[in-house]
Amino acid sequence: MKKILYIAILSATGLFAQNQPNNPNPGYWQQHVNYKMEVTMDVDSYQYTGTQELVYTNNSADTLKKVYYHLYFNAFQPGSEMDARLQSIADPDSRMVKSFKRGDQTIKESRIKTLKPDEIGYLEIENLKQDGAMLNNTVSGTVMEVALAKPILPGASTTFTLDFKGQVPLMVRRSGRNSAEGVALSMTQWYPKLAEYDFEGWHADPYIGREFHGVWGDFDVKITIDKDYTIGSTGYLQNKNEIGKGYEDEGVKVKYPRKTKTLTWHFVAPMVHDFAWGADKDYIHDKVMGPNETELHFFYKDNKEYNENWKKFQPKVVQLLEYYNMQIGPYPYKQYSVIQGGDGGMEYAMCTLITGNRSYPSLVGVTAHEFAHSWFQHILASNESKHEWMDEGFTSYISDLAMKFIMPETAEENANPFSSAYANYNYMVKSGKEQPLSTHADRYDQNVLYGISAYSKGEIFLAQLNYLIGQENVSKTLKRFYSDFKFSHPTPNDIKRTAERVSGAELDWYLTDWTQTTNTIDYAIADVAKVDGISTKVTLERKGLMPMPLDIVVIYKDGRQESFYVPLKMMRYTKDNPYPQMDRTVEEAWGWAHQTYEFTINKPKSDIKAIVIDPSELMADVDRDNNFYIDETAK
Repeated sequence: MKKILYIAILSATGLFAQNQPNNPNPGYWQQHVNYKMEVTMDVDSYQYTGTQELVYTNNSADTLKKVYYHLYFNAFQPGSEMDARLQSIADPDSRMVKSFKRGDQTIKESRIKTLKPDEIGYLEIENLKQDGAMLNNTVSGTVMEVALAKPILPGASTTFTLDFKGQVPLMVRRSGRNSAEGVALSMTQWYPKLAEYDFEGWHADPYIGREFHGVWGDFDVKITIDKDYTIGSTGYLQNKNEIGKGYEDEGVKVKYPRKTKTLTWHFVAPMVHDFAWGADKDYIHDKVMGPNETELHFFYKDNKEYNENWKKFQPKVVQLLEYYNMQIGPYPYKQYSVIQGGDGGMEYAMCTLITGNRSYPSLVGVTAHEFAHSWFQHILASNESKHEWMDEGFTSYISDLAMKFIMPETAEENANPFSSAYANYNYMVKSGKEQPLSTHADRYDQNVLYGISAYSKGEIFLAQLNYLIGQENVSKTLKRFYSDFKFSHPTPNDIKRTAERVSGAELDWYLTDWTQTTNTIDYAIADVAKVDGISTKVTLERKGLMPMPLDIVVIYKDGRQESFYVPLKMMRYTKDNPYPQMDRTVEEAWGWAHQTYEFTINKPKSDIKAIVIDPSELMADVDRDNNFYIDETAK
């Protein structure tokens, strides 16, 4: 009852309002969906049947004459685009291929290619109607195109109904049955899902292996399954006193008849853009309370080797919730579940599926990352197909900070928490194969390029922003970004404009060069010259195409240190002194087109021990060897 009341309050207060009143973009709109689904799972055949009623509201100014649905399970069939991509890409995902020796060669074969008819995944649609009228549709792989019986006018709503049947594939990627750890059902991307339509038009991307973009809405889902199974899921369980299994209210008798063969689990999820669940006969279910009366649920298989780790890491999840609430903004739901399942770690609305046979630090680390996705992908929800770096990169940034905060024993003291991201980026640059961050997620030439780009270079976008506008401004930027754009699919321009509003800096150049090009940063100390015995001239050189302002620290032989700041002319900004313990001189701004720049130190060269460009190492300079001047006689 408390959950239903909570949802009603959210609706009444406008927290989940359709058009965000705080969104700084004039005229912003988004579509809305309202799903009601009932599904019955046969745990012996791994086949299921369901019905779906979907109320779709067109908040755009366009008249829609067709719609698209995603049928993700169709990807797990021989000959699918996902199968074809596995066979053509140079470095296929190791989870999705079988490796074997043929002579001296290691052959990698698509696991989808060899699936048998009773092992494939599929979704089949019947009786598709719009407001009671039958509809024609065309299925092409994982996308169903639907010609409407009547156009959906701007501001109008229509109701789609359909029956569907599906088969859960063997576990290949994210979804599936009988995972390597023995989890029976990982039910993600399992239902007919309406594609997103926004200011750019339809986003009906085929499912090739990357991630998702969805329509905000409300889900009401009933799942009927063998009574011995326990479900962890998106949403709030509505009939917990009928289900039992650790859900029931204290002192309330479970109501379901003991002789029943199945149970129906009823979940409601307000304002989410996906719905996922996992189920197994051997799940242990624990619950702890987090801040703001948020229930944290844990579902994991009974495994003596790992049970202790699952118990031990639960208080850390409470700390993660506290940290993300403080650093980004309040988590708006009252439930989150960590569910053993899937094939690694993958975020969903109000839950995550992770592999569970892990060490304690690994459990904390993977959950820190997946939980952070709740803010960046399931509350902010940028388009991961087009701007994958905004979700994966920002999530990596905040989870790395969180791990340093809640697990300081695993981090080196004073170490840069983003050092691995910079190392990965430098590796990619040196490979000569880098593609711009504006590349569609499916169109990276190699998986490793996608991973480094989305996770590491995306993380550096924020880490390097600390270098540009200062740590305090970046902290304020994240909080304002979340406050202004939650539940509204922000774009790259929105994070840039937020940082500009907070700091006053001009950052269009930064967004352009870092995300739309492969331009690199490379600044060098070209020369340090004696002038007149009382001063020293330093010549700097821009060797890379990407511009940056420069922090420079001079270390004198008597131990004193002094900093110099060279602003970037096109940034039109002077950041606060990042080294307040040092005297700082702010020099004239450097115009990008000038490849060299000179400034004067009012000390003789003989007094200087070393000069360093960017001692913080937050600037992604691809050649740090030329960032130093060291007086050989001072060694």
